[in-house]
Amino acid sequence: MTAYIIGDVQGCYDPLQRLLEKIRFDESRDTIWFTGDIVNRGPDSLKVIQFIYQHRAVIKTILGNHDLTLLAVAKGSVPFQAERHTFSDILEHSQREEYLDWLLHCPLAHFDQQNQILLVHAGVVPQWDVAEALSLAQEVEQRLVSDDCAELLHHLYGNTPLQWSPDLQGWERYRFIVNVLTRIRFCTPEGKLDLVTKEGAHAAPPGYVPWFTAPRLVARLKESGIKIVFGHWAALEGKTSQAWAVGLDTGCVWGNQLTAYAVESGSRFCIDCPRR
Repeated sequence: MTAYIIGDVQGCYDPLQRLLEKIRFDESRDTIWFTGDIVNRGPDSLKVIQFIYQHRAVIKTILGNHDLTLLAVAKGSVPFQAERHTFSDILEHSQREEYLDWLLHCPLAHFDQQNQILLVHAGVVPQWDVAEALSLAQEVEQRLVSDDCAELLHHLYGNTPLQWSPDLQGWERYRFIVNVLTRIRFCTPEGKLDLVTKEGAHAAPPGYVPWFTAPRLVARLKESGIKIVFGHWAALEGKTSQAWAVGLDTGCVWGNQLTAYAVESGSRFCIDCPRR
């Protein structure tokens, strides 16, 4: 059996199928996790979500920011924007509620105990260890499947607060957790977020670093032997220069590559993608 993690698909069904052919995926023996952002921007969000749903016994995903956007639009928490949202095929499908309910129950973070891998869409702040990241993710996950899901999704949008405190409460607490897990790229060594800069690691604003190089986090990961696998940051092209940080968003939807990571061996498998 081989376990794989695949980077951001973003509605690119045909490249996903070609990648599965390359790794010779066999659902009788293999498992797959996605780093989130399985929908939006690409042309076939419905096909992607249908495929994962149909194989959900062995294929799973965590939630990315684009997946949350789909849920927010579906719940009426934010308006649909035709120029930005390419998932109308899901919203108009007869089984939309079945697919959306499944997506609502997907986690924001996953820890593979056997392989000591934390899977998140974007990253973590240096104050959080694995246990805290998972616990905070579960706080939001529980609200997503509650009666106030639509209100939660409405309040998730915004760039504040920028600094973690255990004393954060209410919507600000949930917003910060989600912004870290699904949007972080740069932070200060103390964990203050920059949620504006989207370029590569070289573009860190003064006083900021790529989150996976924050000294406090690096020291903890070196000591524990835990790896963090993530997507989201296409500008990295999958390159982190850190053994404990595995980036898998290689810009499929931008005409670059879609990447699978074999958990046990650490091997990468990539296929080229057409520019949309």
